[in-house]
Amino acid sequence: MLGQNAQLVTQPGFAGQVGTYGSDTAPYVRLIAEDFSILSGADVADIVHFLCVLHGRHPGVIDHAATKTVDDAAREWLIQATDGFAAERSFLTKLTVAAGPISGVSLDDQSNAAVLGQRKALEMLSQSDRSGCAIGAAIALVADWHHIRHILEEIALRVGVEARSSILPSPEKTAGLNSLLAETPALERALNFGAEQLLNQHRGLWQLLEARRNMRLAR
Repeated sequence: MLGQNAQLVTQPGFAGQVGTYGSDTAPYVRLIAEDFSILSGADVADIVHFLCVLHGRHPGVIDHAATKTVDDAAREWLIQATDGFAAERSFLTKLTVAAGPISGVSLDDQSNAAVLGQRKALEMLSQSDRSGCAIGAAIALVADWHHIRHILEEIALRVGVEARSSILPSPEKTAGLNSLLAETPALERALNFGAEQLLNQHRGLWQLLEARRNMRLAR
């Protein structure tokens, strides 16, 4: 599910990461893109609940990155990204409430604990003292969220929540910042590391969500 906005991410290295590790490459996301109607109410509740566990808390990845980044080139982007993701967090919370509670898929369901572990990993990543790591994660979050939002907008239609337009920085602007900040090989490696780790956590989440769906179907 490559949205038209996502296709604007044209920087070779950055686009390569998003294209390889981004949510759009996850099998479950591709399945949803082919036919959203396959999702049950429980599947929908899972998606918004666990995304909210991962990213619904403040301060989040972008907020932490803003305190770790002193580069003037990133300031305007960070302000827009911080405000934009605050709106996304509110949207996600509304979806979670409207979709209703999740249900366990087994007697020893550890899904919540697993995603809380992912959130802890992202908190550590976005507070890294390694220059470029935190902002790399924040850049990847914004880039990947443009893909994730397509699913959230479909869910909003299903559960009757208004989906206002995103005010996050555009994929073009986001990719441009990534290129601008990669001034040295060391900074580029740090940016790429932060981005890759963030995207890997998203892929892990989609794998968990698909496994939960499969367990319900197997009952």
